This record gives sequence, C-alpha cells and structure tokens, in this order.
Amino acid sequence: MPAARQTPLLFYVAATLAGAALPLAFAPFGFWPAAPLSAGILCLLLTGTAPRTAFRLAWWFGVGFYGTGTSWIYVSIHTYGAASTPLAILLTGLFTLGMALLFALPFILCGYLDLSRLRGILLGFPAVWVLGEWLRGWFLTGFPWLYLGYAPLETWLAGWAPVTGVLGMSLGVALTGAALTTLLNGASASSLAARALAVSVIWMGGGVLHDRPWTEPGKAALSVALVQPAQSLAMKWDGGADAAILANFAATNRELAGQDLVIWPETAIPRFRHEVQPFLDREDTWAREQRMGLLLGLPIAASEGVYYNSFIGLGTAAGTYSKRRLVPFGEYVPLESWLRGAIAFFDLPMSNFSRAPEDQPPITLGALRIAAAICYEIVYPELVAASAGEANLLVTVSNDTWFGASIGPHQHLQMARLRAIETGKPLLRATNDGITAAVDSRGRITASLPQFAPGILRTSVLPRTGSTPFSSHGSTPVVLFCLALLAGALAPWRRRDTRGALR
Repeated sequence: MPAARQTPLLFYVAATLAGAALPLAFAPFGFWPAAPLSAGILCLLLTGTAPRTAFRLAWWFGVGFYGTGTSWIYVSIHTYGAASTPLAILLTGLFTLGMALLFALPFILCGYLDLSRLRGILLGFPAVWVLGEWLRGWFLTGFPWLYLGYAPLETWLAGWAPVTGVLGMSLGVALTGAALTTLLNGASASSLAARALAVSVIWMGGGVLHDRPWTEPGKAALSVALVQPAQSLAMKWDGGADAAILANFAATNRELAGQDLVIWPETAIPRFRHEVQPFLDREDTWAREQRMGLLLGLPIAASEGVYYNSFIGLGTAAGTYSKRRLVPFGEYVPLESWLRGAIAFFDLPMSNFSRAPEDQPPITLGALRIAAAICYEIVYPELVAASAGEANLLVTVSNDTWFGASIGPHQHLQMARLRAIETGKPLLRATNDGITAAVDSRGRITASLPQFAPGILRTSVLPRTGSTPFSSHGSTPVVLFCLALLAGALAPWRRRDTRGALR
C-alpha cells in the first residue's frame, strides 16, 4: 500500500465536481470526452490515498454523479408521484446518497494500489471501476444506469460492444482516462510509451471491429408502425377514460391496415387483460384478417394477488411476455407492510406487480422471434442478451411519461441503442410520449418521433439472424478478466504485507 498523504478539502470539492460533470458524457448532451476525463480525475485524486480516504473521495464523486445524472428521479417522485417538494427532495437525496455509497465501496481497494505506477493505472483502477458497475447491476435487483461505456457509443470504441458488452467499453474508457490524466504526475519515457500503447490498442481494436457484421440480414423487410399515444397518466389511471382509450386503440389500428406489425407502448391499455378480453378478441380477429401483428402492453392478473406487467401479441403475433425486472416503488413497494399507505407516493397505480419467471418463450411473428423488454429492463445488458441470441428483432416498450421533460428519456434511449449493438439485432422502441424510435443493428437511430405529442412512426425493419459473442457469453469474460487485472495490481501489496507479517 502506498504511503498515505493528507487530503485537503479542495480534493473533495474536485471529486464532487468531476462526478457532477460526468453526465455531460451521456445523452442528451453527448460530450463523450467528459467520461474519460472525469474517471481520470478521480484516479488522480485517489493516487497515494489510504483506503478510508479513497472511499470518501469516491463517495463525494458519486454524490456529484448521481445528483446530476439521475436528477430525473425528482420529477418522477414530485410531478407524477404526488409527493410534496420537501418530501421529493428528501427521497431523491436519500437515493443519491445510497447510490454514492454503493459506487464508492469498491474504490476502497484503490487505497491498496499504487496509482502512480503502471500496474495501478493500467490494471487496478480500470478493473475496480468495472467491477463496481457490475456490482451495481445486480445488488438489490440492480440499478445498471449510466455505465461509463455508454458515453462513446458513437465512437470506434463501440466496436467492442458485440464482443464485450458495455462493461468492456467501460474498461476502455476508464483505462483511457487514467492513462491520460495521470500524466500530470510525471512519467518516464517508457511509462509514457506503455500508456500510449495500451490506449491505442483499445481504440484501434474497436475501430477494426466496428464494421464487422456479426449477424446476417434477413431476406425481407417488415413494414412497422410504432404508436405514441401521448396519453397523460391522469387519463390512463382514470377509469372513466377507458372507453376513449379503447376507441382510440381500435381506430388507430384501422388506420394502419396493411402494416406487417403495429406496436403499442407499455400499459397501452391500462386495465387487466381479463377485464378487456372481449375487446381484445375482436382486435385479434380483425388483425388476423388483415394479416397484421399487434403488440401491446397491459397488466395481467395471473392469480389472486399475482399481477404482471405484460406485453402480448395479437393477430399474426403470438405469445405473452411479462416483466422480470421491476422498478422499486413504481411497480412494487419494498418493505410493503411498513410503507404501503404511509404517503401517496407508496400507493401509486399499478405498484403491486410481481416479478415474472425468468424462463419465458419468445413472442413470435410468423416464423420470426421477437425478444421483448419492458421499460427499465432494457438497461440490463445480460437480460437482453440472453433472449436476443435466437431472436430476429428486439422490441422494447416504455412509459417514459414518468420522466417528464428531463434527461431521463434520452439516457434511456441511449442505453437501448447499445443493446442493439451488443446483440447485432435491430431494435424498435415504442413509448407513450417519447422517445419512440427505430434503431438498426449498429445502434443508429433510423427514425424517431418528437416527444410529448401523439404520433405514428411508420418505418421498415430488416430482421437478422445469428448471434454475437456477447449474446453467447454475456459479461462473464469481462468480469473474470477484471478480477485477474485486480489480482495482478494487488500482488505487490500482498507481497509487502506478507513480508511485514513475517518480520
């Protein structure tokens, strides 16, 4: 472990500001260099610190990062969750502090690394960053939001996505930032050459892989219509609006006769399936006559007390998919016996869903297989990859109305775009009020609708076959690689500690 040094207050301020600047790397801002710069500044600040100080610095970085990067949570809680301003500020603040704590925990290990040397810079720090992202992706059901690797989605580094997934891209960004900003510490010519070589290999390797076709295009394109109804939440949960919602659903479908596939967003019909089954039967019969597939979201009551947020196929589309990753408080209430009824925010409509089984058959459209993801699920890389390998098309539906006019929907779409690159499959995204979009297998937006207005996105999509290495293996190889890097970076400290114990 390197000798500890005193840490002035200015370092904590710098850590907070660096974290607060990191969201500039993501949508809608898109200034991706902020990602390696922010990560590199944190690496520089951690150099020569003790484990406890490393944790504190990383915690303040996390406060800045989540305080700005997930500020949309306040909109969800206050504007749409019926919470007062003070309560919304309190709940958002508690979330920020908790996520900062989870962010900071792995960086305790940086107190045992010598970040002034190549081993710590090129092996230790990037590995700690990526293992931290991996931890945040599953701990307490996970919050895999704003991983570092999303920032360079439109750069050469995205060439690694079909091989390593987003975590591999995060590794490249963290290493790039650490290698560049730690030049301020001074380095020998050989050290500079090693850093330059490592960064060049990562970026040039991504460039070589960038245009490789991992999957094969199908023979015929589908004509598709994505419906953005822009229904307010008040209307959706007002039982008196049911007739208007169903009438609009039927009338819009009739306007789209001739399309191969029509996709409606999450909870497009905000009533349980059994409550509207006669209506669905009529739509199913009509769609079959038109040789059209209909996909739509609605809740399903599987049994007494077991409710699923689901996505179903009608007409030439068949099958049902139910959500496997639920949003805390939005779809279920943790510690329900204590919190339910305490304040209005804990009694939101449709906040009593159950987690659906992991193993579910795909939705089909004739011979085509569709991998579905509902809202928040699209940010789970391995969840999507596991079902995308045998699929021909990705479809994700959402109700981003909860985000309002914030940065949330833009971040959400950016993460969905990387799922298309990771799996080598085109993606169709239908949302209630934006951002509805069609994305090709390279993550490029081919068509989209503006937010906050009803509309129909008519486009075409070419299904694909085959799978990428990431679809087959997920993030496991990257996680194991980072564990090996960290072990190598900690080896000198373990040897010194052992010698000290023997003395």
